[in-house]
Amino acid sequence: MSILNVYDINNNRVSEIELSDSVFGAEIKKGLIYEVIRMHMASRRRGTSSTKGRSDVRGGGRKPWRQKGTGRARAGTGSSPIWRGGGVVFGPKPKDYSYKVPKKVRKAALISALSMKVREERILILKGFPMEEIKTKKFKEALDRFGLKRVLFVLDRSDSVLEKSSRNLEGVKMVRSEGVNVYDLLKYDNLVLLEPAVKKIEEAMLV
Repeated sequence: MSILNVYDINNNRVSEIELSDSVFGAEIKKGLIYEVIRMHMASRRRGTSSTKGRSDVRGGGRKPWRQKGTGRARAGTGSSPIWRGGGVVFGPKPKDYSYKVPKKVRKAALISALSMKVREERILILKGFPMEEIKTKKFKEALDRFGLKRVLFVLDRSDSVLEKSSRNLEGVKMVRSEGVNVYDLLKYDNLVLLEPAVKKIEEAMLV
């Protein structure tokens, strides 16, 4: 098992914690990470692109001119795709791009992403983050003590004081342990876990 130091918000080492190798020390499977990120990005696509076909554009009900005798090419409708203002051929229509990969793949990818953070030494475990009032300035001061910039905070439970103190800071996101995902782990440079959240993550991953 990996053993990491546990700190308080003043950057003082207070204890140690053993991390499960099955969750934080597993083999990094980049292929699975790629598949899950691709799924996540596909689900974020709005899929609202739309064009009008020849049956959707205005006009086109009357034959523009008679079939013969004008010297011009035959035309049956003004909504033809070859006419200006006509319909679009094979244009995009609203579409749902989302899809799902198997649950076991998502779990394995998440374990790989967590193990990657440990291997890259971009993980910090805090004993707690006590704050009595909502103060963005105090929250930022704590981050500066650790030299953290782009950081993902993982809490063991909802904490409105912490969440509201951090929401105006660029490059900081706060989630509960059940909301940890591969996309956020890769998006943010550093991962900060409250000590109780570590056990919750291990329990969820080892089910």
